[in-house]
Amino acid sequence: MDLRKEFPRSMKCTLMGYAHLARMIDKCRAVLAGTEGEYIYPCPMDERLLEFARLTSDQFTAAVKANDTDEGVLAWFQRNAQPHQPVELEGWNQRLLARGPSSPESAAKFKKYLAAVDSSRTDITAWSDLQDLEEGRTVPKREGSNSQA
Repeated sequence: MDLRKEFPRSMKCTLMGYAHLARMIDKCRAVLAGTEGEYIYPCPMDERLLEFARLTSDQFTAAVKANDTDEGVLAWFQRNAQPHQPVELEGWNQRLLARGPSSPESAAKFKKYLAAVDSSRTDITAWSDLQDLEEGRTVPKREGSNSQA
């Protein structure tokens, strides 16, 4: 995957019920190919997913390197990741996708990115929505929301 020419899948795209897993696979493949452009793997969101799954970025990278398809990576992930009950996984997904800036420095970066994309979107408060907006995906407006970033 060449992230200099195309976007990774959205954090909201799920594989095996996990938000962000598809995006993390895309970014890892791009890093392995040297085509990541400005994308970072492993980034803090990747680390959150890996921690939840009780895996390391080195383990995940090796699995992606050894498997040319999502199916191969997913089979490895299923064998090696810490299993979670569906309700626990859904709660984790919701928290990850709603996650916004967690520090003053992060908030400043968030505001800068949002201003560069669409400063009128004061309803955008989550990194997942900001990424989708930056990458040209539709992000529905949330009525009555004001940015806390």
